[in-house]
Amino acid sequence: MKLLLSVEVFFDFVCPWCLIGQRHLQAALLLLQRERPQVRVHLQWRGVQLLPGLPASGLPFHAFYLQRLGSEEAVRERQAQVRAAACVVGEDIDFSRIRRMPNTGNAHRLLQRAAGLLDAARQEALLAQLFIAYFHQGRDLGDSRVLLDIAQRCGLEAAQVAGCLRDDGSPFLDGAGRAGSSVPRFRVNQEPLIAGAQPAEVLFAAMTDALQQVERA
Repeated sequence: MKLLLSVEVFFDFVCPWCLIGQRHLQAALLLLQRERPQVRVHLQWRGVQLLPGLPASGLPFHAFYLQRLGSEEAVRERQAQVRAAACVVGEDIDFSRIRRMPNTGNAHRLLQRAAGLLDAARQEALLAQLFIAYFHQGRDLGDSRVLLDIAQRCGLEAAQVAGCLRDDGSPFLDGAGRAGSSVPRFRVNQEPLIAGAQPAEVLFAAMTDALQQVERA
C-alpha cells in the first residue's frame, strides 16, 4: 500500500543555511526512498522573505553584513563557519562573488508560479538553479532579467512568469510564515516544526516517526 508523506520547507533564497538544509533534505529523502520505497512524498517549498523591507534593487552585500555583524572580523568568521558547514554537504559557497543582498520577493513569486506550471522534478531544478545562481555565481536574484533567464532555462516562457516579476519591491506574502521569521524550518505531516539545517539523519527520523503514526492510526 502506498503511503503519502507531506514535507514542507520554509526557506529564503539568500539564507545559506537553507541551501545546506536543502542538501540534508535530499540525503534524507534518498534514505527514505531506499528504506521505504512504498512511500510517496509531497514536497512543498514555502517561501519566507527574511528581509521584506529591502529596496527593490537590494543593498551592497558586504556593506549589509558589515553593518549587521559589526566588524570585518565578525563577517569573516561567520562566512568561514557557513562555508565549513556547506562543504560537509558538497557545496562551495563563494561569498566573494556576491555583490548584492537582493530583495527576494520576485524570486519567491517565480517559484510559486512555477509550482502550478512545472512537474515536481522541474520545480526542484528551478529551485536548485536559483540557489546556484546566487551562492555559486553571485547573480542578483532581485534582477528580473536574471530571474527570467533562469526561468526560461528551466522550461518556462516569458509570458508565463511576467506577472510575478514586479519592479516595486513588494513583499512576498503567501501565508507560509511571518516575514522575517527564521529559516530553514521543516514540517512533516503537520507535526511540529523542525528548526535549522538539521542533519539528514534527524530529518529521516522525523519522516519515519510520522509514517509510523500513520500506520498506527
